[in-house]
Amino acid sequence: MSLLEEFDKRGNWFFKYRSYLPVILYPLATIVLILELRNDIKLPELTWSIICLAVSLLGLLVRILVIGFTPKGTSGRNTSKQVAETVNTKGIYSVVRHPLYLGNFLMWFGIILYVNNIWFDITTILLFWLYYERIMFAEEQFLKGKFGDQYLKWSMTAPPFLPKLKGWQTTELEFSLKNVLKREYNGLFAVGISFAYINVLKNYLTDKKFMITDFWLYTLASTFIIFVILRTLKRSTRLLNVKGR
Repeated sequence: MSLLEEFDKRGNWFFKYRSYLPVILYPLATIVLILELRNDIKLPELTWSIICLAVSLLGLLVRILVIGFTPKGTSGRNTSKQVAETVNTKGIYSVVRHPLYLGNFLMWFGIILYVNNIWFDITTILLFWLYYERIMFAEEQFLKGKFGDQYLKWSMTAPPFLPKLKGWQTTELEFSLKNVLKREYNGLFAVGISFAYINVLKNYLTDKKFMITDFWLYTLASTFIIFVILRTLKRSTRLLNVKGR
């Protein structure tokens, strides 16, 4: 098997299980904290907590800019195979080719930063790089094969992962708040749970007590309430239904 075929095969496998593989960060973070609890960034706890949460929420904002303008028939939460009826080239896709993965990375990176271990940061960034690079390669092979020159022309103007600073093209689709609310509440709650877990673990390792600081308690409670409300609306009502998406 050639290297290109190997990249494509691995990328499609990662694509299929992309929602689950980042979960390995939980045991990795736990092991790192147990083996060596440290604070490489010397900032007050509340200040550092706010910075890390802001990074994760920035990632969520990037995802919102994608989900809110997502047309029907594009790859989203499907896992069995690549899907695309159109090539997204407007909105955030006019400045970066894989904004969803950028958003995912930032959401997890905020949590990774909160561990506050520079070697853990570097290791997980490299893992994410290898992980997403293969997924993006497989997706681009699929899009190139299906859309040919249309895809290649767009790929020459939009970078794969780090957005360019100019060239934004307004999308013709209207922003769908309902689509965002229906699809992103799980991610928001996952952020709340993840930070709360690491905070409780760090507090236990420091003081030998299971406790959560007020900031993360309020964050967890807020994300949980939002989760319950939106999940109920999605499952029990039609308020979040979106025509054509």
